[in-house]
Amino acid sequence: MVSKAKDYPSLVKEIRRQLGLSQEDLARELGVSFATVNRWENGQVKPSKLAQAQLNAFCAKRVGEGRLKLSGFPA
Repeated sequence: MVSKAKDYPSLVKEIRRQLGLSQEDLARELGVSFATVNRWENGQVKPSKLAQAQLNAFCAKRVGEGRLKLSGFPA
């Protein structure tokens, strides 16, 4: 699961890369601010437990749609 990931900056970048999203687009999808996604990606802060749950749900949905491939999620 995403919440067990230790390297959030790389994870957020990889999610955005695979889905072709900007930081602003990902923030909108998750219901957080652009600054929040920017801080995650720059390693300044890690997502809160609520944000981790939102990120998990977002990734699980995209993996289920076949749009995203991440280790820790079923293909």
